Amino acid sequence: MRFRTRLMLVLLTVVILSQLVTGAAFLRATQNDIIVKGNQRLEVGANVFHQLLSARGEQLGNNIAILADDFGFKSAVSTQDNETLYSVLANHGTRANADIVLLTDLDGRVLAGSHHARDSAMPFPQLFERANLNGSAVGVVVTEGEPFEFALLPVRAPHLIGWVGMGFLINEAVTSEIKALTGLDVSIVTYQEGRISSLSSSHPEALAMALISDNSEQLQNGDYSLTGQMTPDDEYLSYSSTLYAGDRAQTHALLQLSRNELLGAYRSLHWQLLGIVVLILIFTAAVAMWSARSISRPLMALASAAKQIGRGERVETLAGGSQRSETGQLASTLLTMQDEIAKREEVLHYQSRHDLLTELPNRMSAEEDMGRLISTGAPFILMRLSINNFRDIKDTFGYALGDIVLMTLAKRLKQLDEGESTAYRLDGDELLLMRLENETRPVWRDWLFAALAQPIHLDQSPVSPSLSVGEVHYPTHGDNPQHLLRRADIALDMAKRKRSVYQCYQQGQDEQHQRQLTLIRDLKRAVDQSELWMAYQPKVNTRTGRVNQCEALMRWQHPTLGFIPPDEFIELAERSGQIGMLTSWMLSHICAQLARWKEHDYYLSVAVNLSTSDVMDPGLCQRIASLLKQHRLDARQLSVEVTESAMMQDVEVATRTLLELGGMGLSIAIDDYGTGYSSLAQIKRLPVNELKIDKSFVLALDTQADDFTIVRSTIEMGHSLGLKVVAEGVENRASAELLSEVGCDYLQGYWIAKPMPCDALPAWLDAFETLSLPTPALPV
Repeated sequence: MRFRTRLMLVLLTVVILSQLVTGAAFLRATQNDIIVKGNQRLEVGANVFHQLLSARGEQLGNNIAILADDFGFKSAVSTQDNETLYSVLANHGTRANADIVLLTDLDGRVLAGSHHARDSAMPFPQLFERANLNGSAVGVVVTEGEPFEFALLPVRAPHLIGWVGMGFLINEAVTSEIKALTGLDVSIVTYQEGRISSLSSSHPEALAMALISDNSEQLQNGDYSLTGQMTPDDEYLSYSSTLYAGDRAQTHALLQLSRNELLGAYRSLHWQLLGIVVLILIFTAAVAMWSARSISRPLMALASAAKQIGRGERVETLAGGSQRSETGQLASTLLTMQDEIAKREEVLHYQSRHDLLTELPNRMSAEEDMGRLISTGAPFILMRLSINNFRDIKDTFGYALGDIVLMTLAKRLKQLDEGESTAYRLDGDELLLMRLENETRPVWRDWLFAALAQPIHLDQSPVSPSLSVGEVHYPTHGDNPQHLLRRADIALDMAKRKRSVYQCYQQGQDEQHQRQLTLIRDLKRAVDQSELWMAYQPKVNTRTGRVNQCEALMRWQHPTLGFIPPDEFIELAERSGQIGMLTSWMLSHICAQLARWKEHDYYLSVAVNLSTSDVMDPGLCQRIASLLKQHRLDARQLSVEVTESAMMQDVEVATRTLLELGGMGLSIAIDDYGTGYSSLAQIKRLPVNELKIDKSFVLALDTQADDFTIVRSTIEMGHSLGLKVVAEGVENRASAELLSEVGCDYLQGYWIAKPMPCDALPAWLDAFETLSLPTPALPV
């Protein structure tokens, strides 16, 4: 919907709503005022009705007083001459226009009356009681289902000898008189015991409607609380006033006023107001159309300009009227906003393609620049650089000084010949250098490495940055930016593994990388689908020549790649954070296997290898304790082997873990001893039970004198520290005898047995013959 149409509709809606609300409020107030005045008129009519009854009651009382003072009447009362009493009462009642006459004795027993039998009880006990208290009484009574205005006075001669009363029927003659005085419809309703027994009305249709619409339920239920109650209905306003309320009978006066009569002027006012509203709406519609058009025209122009600005088009001028007007100010604001957006886009574009710390272009810029060079076909070199041990630098000198190292290297890269090379920061500690191909590549590379290796002074301490570089060439190693970056990352990873400064991508490394990704991806599946299995390699005790220990070695038979060497997939598991999953599977599998062997009377101790991540795992000890308890194993049936590198990663945490394992009763061995960086002092502080000499020193022990010297010294050192010594890689009997002679405690190697599946080990143990080895030449 167009703005002009919306504006016009809004204006019309506001005017219509305001007119409707105002008109409705005015008409409602007028109607309420008329209703209030009608109710007041009903109340006045009710007062007039009661005053009329009171006046007629007083007149009737005066006539009764004359009768009560008549000597002949008193004599008849005293003598109880019935015929005389009836005659006198009838004559006086006729002269007083009374419809009912009554004479009683002092106790209220009827002596004579027009409507009541002689000797009957007083028919109006409430009135009789009031007369006894006040000396006389006037009020409405009900007899034979009809209401009467009745006056009761005493007869004295000179003492009280009886009571005489007269009354007139409250009928249509009375209601007609009230209507003549007030203009109201008056009805008299008398009902006894829940039924209407008398109905006198000057307007019976109005009375019937009032009774049916509002009061019928109350009348039928005997609810007589209508005294002084206004009852508006669809046709009449009604006012009910109680004339008499006894235990068994009720009489009410119902005054009614026609609503049509009251609201006649109100309805004519309806049409007048409607005509005024229609005229106002016509005028408002014309004004709204003119206003909407005059307001929307400049706004539509501004909206069109805003769309142009949104599309990035430049708008030079805007016609928005006077600068002081709102549209003029909006036009000026749009032009200012256009300039600010352009500046902000420049900043955002720069930030989206540059690293905020080093101010080097980022990966996005690198891919765009490579895409442009590839489109021209110009050959170029990509060198992906990574700072070795960058985390150690930050941990040692702090993050701020670590950032200085990164910024310094970035600055050195930017100072290269910018015409032929461009530097980028990819992420973390990785930088990228793109250089056009030329014949000076080897010389330039050496010069680059020398320039980047210059010391950087951090907190007055010189730090010589160590870098690893992976290099790829376009178009030799890829034809798009993604392939080139990925292969540069592969070359960089190879450089780090080989601990070399530089590595150029070689064909086939990508396939190796894909193989690694596949293995990392399939490790979880290997655990779930039982592709992993454990092999066990026995260890021989040189003192007894028997086997009571084995080392557990994990194996993986991949469904498509075949056998995966343990060194390959365990390293990948450590790098991908999945080593904990493999360790949990291994421990559960080995403990379950030990329990099965135990059931078949094979009591063995199995050594398991723990990685660096396992040693740092705070839940390792609890998990092992839970498995031992679950399978009812002795802690001595399980031992752990930890490499020197794993120990040195965090000596404090490793020591805490090994102490807890040793406290549980597990034996602990240092695996591959001699290849790491541990010292005797460090080993002495650790809760270690065994040293395991690396097989690189044992394989040629019988032919290499230097290896024999190292092995003998290690055995002597281990024994001096109270440790057992295990030699792995025993490939022949000559090496086994030499090791036994110098006091080695356990031998492990292919000469004894290759690693075998769990099902094959019991049969091998049964067939194994105890080895006879020479005793140590020196005491151990």
